Amino acid sequence: MREIIKYPNTVLTTPTKKVTEIDDELIELLDEMYQIMTEKDGIGLAANQLGESCRVAIVYVDEESGLFEMINPKIIKKTGTTVDVEGCLSFPDIYGTVERYDDIIVRFVDREGYEVEAEVSGYLSRVMQHEIEHLDGKLFTDKIIERLSPDELIDYMEEHGYD
Repeated sequence: MREIIKYPNTVLTTPTKKVTEIDDELIELLDEMYQIMTEKDGIGLAANQLGESCRVAIVYVDEESGLFEMINPKIIKKTGTTVDVEGCLSFPDIYGTVERYDDIIVRFVDREGYEVEAEVSGYLSRVMQHEIEHLDGKLFTDKIIERLSPDELIDYMEEHGYD
């Protein structure tokens, strides 16, 4: 099984290429991404975090929202903003507050080849934006307003009512 690529590897800052065909190799990549993400206790993973330069990302924040396997995702509408804390599997032990849109509509293709338009908000919206920015070669560390140590992260989460 592959390891998650860590910063400063330049694959993380290089925009990915559009997927032109959904084949067995891509389906295997989606399956592997999910397995790695869950093993690492992640909630999102972009293909370039595994060294693959294709516009593929997955997001799973909870059972209610379900798994999003996004091929060629694009945000087509965004409204409102909020600041909250983020981390990233490619940046172990780095956390910080980042401003993101509250609500987005994202268009993508699923593993079956169907075009999907999803209107999402809150935490799910934040995670999707983070993963889509990975595909664009953008890093959450470039957007950090205030960096937090692991201890400060715990304090922040307690103060803001996270479990």
